[in-house]
This record gives sequence, C-alpha cells and structure tokens, in this order.
Amino acid sequence: MIAPSHAEELEDHPESPRHLAEANAAMKAMVLAAQHPEDVVLAADTIVVLHGEVFGKPASIEAARNMLARLSGQTHEVITAVCILCSALPLRIQFEEITRVRFRPLSDAVIKDYLQTIDPLDKAGAYAAQDDAGRLIEHIEGCLSNVIGLPMDRTKAILTENFPGLFQSAGSDL
Repeated sequence: MIAPSHAEELEDHPESPRHLAEANAAMKAMVLAAQHPEDVVLAADTIVVLHGEVFGKPASIEAARNMLARLSGQTHEVITAVCILCSALPLRIQFEEITRVRFRPLSDAVIKDYLQTIDPLDKAGAYAAQDDAGRLIEHIEGCLSNVIGLPMDRTKAILTENFPGLFQSAGSDL
C-alpha cells in the first residue's frame, strides 16, 4: 500500500542537509507507523544541495525557474534518506544515499521549455531525472534511482535482508 504521511517537513536542520533529510524521512515514517502499527513502513525524503544550500520543493514556478538557473552548469548533491519502521517488531533502519549530479549550462529558453513539460512544484530542486531526456543532466555520479527519489538497489537489499519473506509473498518487484 502507498500512503502519504502528511507529516510537516522541516525546511532546515542545524547540523547538516543530510540530517535534514534523515529527520524528515523519520517523521514521515513515524506518522505512518502510528497509523499502521503491524505493517513495515518505508518513508523517504529527497533533497538537492548546492554549496551547502538545500533546494527543496519550489513554492512557485518562479522559484523553480530560479532553482534551475542556479543549478545550471553546477554539480550538486542529491540526498535521499530512507527510514524503515515496524512497530510490531520493533525495528528501525535508517540510511541515506548521496549522488552527485552535474547540470549542463542552461539557457533561459531551455529552462522555460523544461518547466512547461513537467510539474516542478513537487520535486526537490525543481527537476525530475526520470523526465530529463538529457536536457538538464550532463552527468550522474552514483545511483540514478536515488536522484529519482529512492535508492532502489540499496533499499531492496536492506528489505530482503531484514524481511526475507516480504519478497517471497509479494513477488520480486519493489
């Protein structure tokens, strides 16, 4: 089952951007675990970080345009924190994946065209790697699925290790 947690996300953390993503993933997981105490709950939070500044989800198209302009020609980090909870066991597993992404230099026209083809308001950094088609991203160092929003290989390995029966009964798709 997929369900939104409706947890109020933090926008800043005093320690680091990585800690911000971890705190948000944990809050989302705890809200859902309280509603579904017998289930294994997986929650994630993805942020984009450029020179220590966190780029979350833009509040407007203009904010999205500004984010993309600032990311233009730069290498940034995408941090996804994952929190897996099961209140019935009790079990809590938390980890994060960091991927480095280099953007091509972007003209105003490319940014405008891109923003007309996707909804940037629900995407950290105002972009979607899965919809990029080479328009923005020049190079990815690390896990592509992390940039999309969930580091699939690592998540599946951790779930398989801790819940081996989960994939036997549900099939092999994660």
